[in-house]
Amino acid sequence: MYSEKVMDHFRNPRNMGEIPDADGMGTVGNPVCGDMMNIYIKVEDNRIVDIKFKTFGCGAAIATSSMVTELAKGKTLDEAMKLTRSDVADSLDGLPPVKMHCSNLAADGLHEAIKDYRKKREAEK
Repeated sequence: MYSEKVMDHFRNPRNMGEIPDADGMGTVGNPVCGDMMNIYIKVEDNRIVDIKFKTFGCGAAIATSSMVTELAKGKTLDEAMKLTRSDVADSLDGLPPVKMHCSNLAADGLHEAIKDYRKKREAEK
């Protein structure tokens, strides 16, 4: 049912945890399935230099959270905003159709963290 990559990211999630002084934080959830994600980013020179996640959810939700952090780390904010749910799912060698909403959450969480960062920066001006 799940690819080996999904199982690897579920068993050995990358970048799990919080960034207490995060520059941006995105919180997303799906009340239907109960998955909740927090994505934290640190930004330097318009680039994501650190990213962490805390996810409450199924194995696919944890795996997609882990993968989106791997995909986004080191990217500029504009590059990271272009990451899609398909990018996340494809990087995990696919997800079962009933779990595609998990990759949607992971990409959305990243985008929300970037929007939060940009909103804070605008408020500082």
